[in-house]
Amino acid sequence: MKKLFFKVAFTVFIIFTLSPAMAGADVQVRINIPVPPPIVFPAPPHVIVIPETDVYAVSDIETDIFFYGGWWWRPWDGRWYRSRHYDRGWVYYKKVPRFYKRVAPGWRGYYHDRRWRGHEWHYRPIPHHEMERNWRGWQKDRYWEKSNNWGVRGMKRPTHQKTPKYNKPAPKPPQSGQAGRRPAAPGGPRQGDRR
Repeated sequence: MKKLFFKVAFTVFIIFTLSPAMAGADVQVRINIPVPPPIVFPAPPHVIVIPETDVYAVSDIETDIFFYGGWWWRPWDGRWYRSRHYDRGWVYYKKVPRFYKRVAPGWRGYYHDRRWRGHEWHYRPIPHHEMERNWRGWQKDRYWEKSNNWGVRGMKRPTHQKTPKYNKPAPKPPQSGQAGRRPAAPGGPRQGDRR
């Protein structure tokens, strides 16, 4: 009987001793997600604002890098990353950012053709320091839409319409209504600017 008692006591001791150690091992498991390779810029990049959004894109490189809501965003290897800097500090972001649903899948082709959905697109490259200083006010005031309809001539859009969300293929642009226009702010884009 004593042997059985010691065997049971020893088994209970082992279970209670190893259980916390095993639980601690579970907490120590880490998943290493690689960060995207750096892109070297000779100077802070100019951006363009993508029509029908408040999303800025670095347009003169083949890698997608966006600026939205105070963050730089970058898809890489099937994942999304964000940073407070355009060239470093990328951190894994667990899902596709909400703003990306409003970015037309063909935006880069439209940029190269200088046309947005069949209309002339007179985009203006925006210096990095100007975008970083003004993006909040531009977003709040709907500056790009109101001042020159994002530089897209002849694109009509009802003022009550929300920004479209894109699923491939991209929907056709609205056919009725006219977005309000006002003169460009000092230092901002002007209609007909072709820089």
